[in-house]
Amino acid sequence: MAESFVGTWNLKESKNFDDYMKALGVGFATRQIGGLTKPTTIISLDDGVFTLQTVSTFKSTEIKFKLGEEFDETTADDRKCKSLVTLEGNKLIHTQKWDGKETTLVREVDGDNLMLTLTLGDVVCTRHYTKG
Repeated sequence: MAESFVGTWNLKESKNFDDYMKALGVGFATRQIGGLTKPTTIISLDDGVFTLQTVSTFKSTEIKFKLGEEFDETTADDRKCKSLVTLEGNKLIHTQKWDGKETTLVREVDGDNLMLTLTLGDVVCTRHYTKG
């Protein structure tokens, strides 16, 4: 099932991303740019190690991880997190913890569509991607 996440995913639609960034503590100027950016997510899997790249004209990031193993992550907005990614059914669940806070990023694939649901407290953002 993990193989279904592998590919290049292009952002097509985003809902409530500004509120999510605000909940994270992202400043106004960065939120403005982030809201306009249409990132591409590239996911690869090699010998049990996932590589997840987020590429945009504003900022690009890359993380490498194994399912079920905690790792250190520096996010695009410079948060230093302890992160964990697990696979539950057809959902890739990415949890980030920092400064007593926690957010989840749930990726779910349906054919050539990927839905990313970002949750922090009662703020929920959805971002829809299509395979490129």
